[in-house]
Amino acid sequence: MIDKKWIGHALPPSEMALDRSRLRFFAKAIGETAPEYTDVQAAQSAGYADLPAPPTFLFGAELDSGATDTLLTLLDVPIAKLLHGEQSFTYHRSACAGDTITVRSEIGDIYDKKNGALEFVVKTSRATNQKNELVAEMRTVLVVRH
Repeated sequence: MIDKKWIGHALPPSEMALDRSRLRFFAKAIGETAPEYTDVQAAQSAGYADLPAPPTFLFGAELDSGATDTLLTLLDVPIAKLLHGEQSFTYHRSACAGDTITVRSEIGDIYDKKNGALEFVVKTSRATNQKNELVAEMRTVLVVRH
């Protein structure tokens, strides 16, 4: 069983600089075809400062930072037992190429179901830009199978 003492524990922050090539690559990977995700002029015409981060990009970028690996090591959870249960986002402002995003996460809850056969770890995160403005709030539920 995962020790509930970890509830409220803050993980090390993840920082990522958003660049156009990475944003274009992600947009292509998810099948996004709206021109504002690949063309700077289209993005600016749509009201963005530069190419915007496509939906769900912040989740993928946080994975790249190693934050999930840190969490699993901390909780002593083997990746072979891990399932991604849920992901939600609340967006407050756009993140665009040229921004530096910092994601701060903490363990919001740990609980089990089916007499401990399944354990759930709820991670809440706040993404801010280089001006310390809130960009997004994210919630992730990880499921550990026993």
